[in-house]
Amino acid sequence: MKSIAFVFSHMPYGSSSGLEGLNAALAIGESNKNLGIFFIGDGVLQLNSTQNPELIFNRHYYPTFYILKLYGIKKYYLSLDSLIERGLSVKEFYGLGVKIVNSKTLTRELISYDHILTF
Repeated sequence: MKSIAFVFSHMPYGSSSGLEGLNAALAIGESNKNLGIFFIGDGVLQLNSTQNPELIFNRHYYPTFYILKLYGIKKYYLSLDSLIERGLSVKEFYGLGVKIVNSKTLTRELISYDHILTF
């Protein structure tokens, strides 16, 4: 089966791309375990646990990313450079089970996939 990378590069709120990407990953992950989930740029904010989406009348969907683990998806990558650029602490993201990697490692992992979907 072909490998598929899901790249989250947008903020979680303000558009529906993050939630759409998550829904696509859930749908494909049910039948294909060869997925990689990447968080780069503003996409690192998808996993920020201090979000308050209820203030803008949105639903807090960040915990749903962890359902992918129940589907057997094991490869999660978070851009260290993106965290630093946004002034976020690496400590906030360690307990999430994602690999925090520099841009060189992230690129090397990303190009190993057959298909890349960006959200």
